Amino acid sequence: MTNGVRNNPNYPTIEKSNDLYRRATGLIPAYTQTLAKGPGQYVNGVAPKYLERGKGCHVWDVDGNEYIDLNMAIGPLSLGYGYDKVDQAIREQLERGITFSLMSPLEVEVAELMRDIVPGAESVRYSKTGCDATTAAVRLARAFTGKNKVLCCGYHGWHDWYIAVTDRNRGIPEATQNLSYTFEYDNLDHLADSIDADTACVILEPVVFQKPKPNYLREVKKLCESRGVLLIFDEMWTGFRMALGGAQQYFDVRADLAVFSKAVANGMPISMITGRADVMKLLDKDVFFFTTFGGEALSLAAAKATIEELRDQNVPAFLAKQGAKLRDGYNQIAAELGMSFTKAIGYEFRSNVTFDGTVGNVLEMKSLVQQEMIKRGVLWGGFHNLSFSHKDEDVAYVLSAYREVLPMLKRAVEEKNVGAQLKGTPVEPVFRKTANFNVKPRNKP
Repeated sequence: MTNGVRNNPNYPTIEKSNDLYRRATGLIPAYTQTLAKGPGQYVNGVAPKYLERGKGCHVWDVDGNEYIDLNMAIGPLSLGYGYDKVDQAIREQLERGITFSLMSPLEVEVAELMRDIVPGAESVRYSKTGCDATTAAVRLARAFTGKNKVLCCGYHGWHDWYIAVTDRNRGIPEATQNLSYTFEYDNLDHLADSIDADTACVILEPVVFQKPKPNYLREVKKLCESRGVLLIFDEMWTGFRMALGGAQQYFDVRADLAVFSKAVANGMPISMITGRADVMKLLDKDVFFFTTFGGEALSLAAAKATIEELRDQNVPAFLAKQGAKLRDGYNQIAAELGMSFTKAIGYEFRSNVTFDGTVGNVLEMKSLVQQEMIKRGVLWGGFHNLSFSHKDEDVAYVLSAYREVLPMLKRAVEEKNVGAQLKGTPVEPVFRKTANFNVKPRNKP
């Protein structure tokens, strides 16, 4: 009998998952195309590795086990799996064609939607992945300012200019590495000290989980303007979730350029760069940013249907309401149990469960919670990343699972045997930091 969304008597059988995993060994480097979906982020031996289908906020693995999904494809599924209006738009466009020899009218229609919804979106261009858009924005900033250096804060994709500042920078020329720097989030003095005469742009995620000081983002904008530096908002997570118009709307701050992906097309691959017309105009002739699939029509049809639904249903408000229930509910349960070493942090639309490393191994504590949530039919990676399909009963069930799991964690911490409770290999450290970002920039030459 396969496991369902309940307190199952046993951990899920994952024979088909493990068979696919064995077949991928040596064939697919790192096993996964997306690091956050890979086996290193789940308890190996307990968690499923491959999902076969999804509907709403529920997913089924290849062995038939069912889960409430709290990851939602690591961001793109803002409405939910198999969302009827979006899927119908895709089917209708499929009948007309996927990609054409000339431009699609959807390119204009979606751009008009973006202009109407996103503050400062005077011009719009499309691509396929988030890092396409961030890299195009950086190239634009360099072209517009005539400067070279980039200051970044957060996660911005796999391209050379960003990965140069991480510990996975092999294969990137030293000259490229010497053009990218980092700064500490929510520390205006640190940013001001990092900008020099050759700085082209500051690119940051407006928020990840940490709430900035009042007016921090406005002060960043003023600082960039005073230094002749372009400000780029990486709105992959905040766009259409934090507010319909993203962090620019939420904080009433206009970046010079803003980039979007994830939530905008409910799972279809599309990204967008938006911003000031005078900067974006360089894409006419001066800056080359073209790709065969930039105008692919299925994704544009999905984006149009998704944006309209996000707007018409006021989805950001729904995400805030449901997300607050989970974040605050988790914290209430932990407080009732006297578990001061764990807390859910972040904004309502997306929160993160944290653990205090002074009481035990953080990865083992996270793994134990994950293991027991999976046993109860919740696909859990430490985040509350919700969609419009997470209804009241789903949120209530997740909280009921926490009420069963957190006492187990408390007891294991008190008895100092968290690791002994694990039925598989603990999760690995995440590549992405969730607070303070890369806090130690290189020394400026």
